[in-house]
Amino acid sequence: MATLEIRDLHVTVEADNATKEILKGVDLTVKQGETHAIMGPNGSGKSTLAYSLAGHPKYTITGGSVTLDGEDVLEMSVDERARAGLFLAMQYPVEIPGVSVSNFLRTSATAIRGEAPKLRTWVKEVKETMAELQMDPAFAERNVNEGFSGGEKKRHEILQLELLKPKIAVLDETDSGLDVDALKTVSEGVNRVRATGEVGTLLITHYTRILKYIQPDFVHVFANGRIAASGGAELADQLENEGYEAYTKGGPVTGGNSGGAAA
Repeated sequence: MATLEIRDLHVTVEADNATKEILKGVDLTVKQGETHAIMGPNGSGKSTLAYSLAGHPKYTITGGSVTLDGEDVLEMSVDERARAGLFLAMQYPVEIPGVSVSNFLRTSATAIRGEAPKLRTWVKEVKETMAELQMDPAFAERNVNEGFSGGEKKRHEILQLELLKPKIAVLDETDSGLDVDALKTVSEGVNRVRATGEVGTLLITHYTRILKYIQPDFVHVFANGRIAASGGAELADQLENEGYEAYTKGGPVTGGNSGGAAA
């Protein structure tokens, strides 16, 4: 069983000619088959966690550790992290002019699997997955994210998730900018992946609306660069009713481990 372990993670970023600490000691364990929702206000460190796990050069790790199946993630390059089984669906996916979606997907699958997928079975797999995500087949010949709507970008991220089959998927505000229909379609894609039991999911969001479609096993409240509280799905309902104020004003830190994992 694949396990992502984050221990006492500290991360800084350079901003306005100064070094600012964003993550101030994060502890979290995500196991294959589990779904963890990370919730919190703007500026609490949620996206910093996502991009730090992926290896974004903007963020500097100043303390702590991250391991995947016992292997040191922080010593891996970005592409090594992806091949090891880490996947990031970005909040703001970037455009890649001149690269078609079909070429991007097959190249990515080749890098992950270590060999190019057989063309006939690959084309069938892509078409079937696109149909489930209600994507026009012509979408495959468009340049990656170039001129895409918000919903198209998010569908493309979930298309990658379904085809690449990572061990751990980090979904950074996948619900951002989606209308109700698109949110349902994207959530159904995430749930198809979850149903395999082979992917651990870290779902980062501000709001509970996506959690009406994707039921988390654990909910964690991010505040001031730490996990301030953890619980089950009922914690999301509490946040919906009460907001984050109790945590942003220095409420008690209660740990933030998943399912009783030791810090």
